[in-house]
Amino acid sequence: MMEFVLFLGLCFVLGGLAVASNPSPYYGVLGLVVAAVAGCGWLVSLGVSFVSLVLVMVYLGGMLVVFVYSVSLAADPY
Repeated sequence: MMEFVLFLGLCFVLGGLAVASNPSPYYGVLGLVVAAVAGCGWLVSLGVSFVSLVLVMVYLGGMLVVFVYSVSLAADPY
């Protein structure tokens, strides 16, 4: 179990680095999803599943709306 928690922590850090270091919004949102899923798994392993559910609904929902907005702005030629 300890190895799984350490793996989730590593995925969380790598996902955060992927969000911060990618200029493309497509790869940035992939890192965001990886970090959010790893963070939720980490919270579930600690026994706070309700907070994990709130993290998925609020954080990922809000950030994916911002991602769709930024992609639509980047795709607009004018």
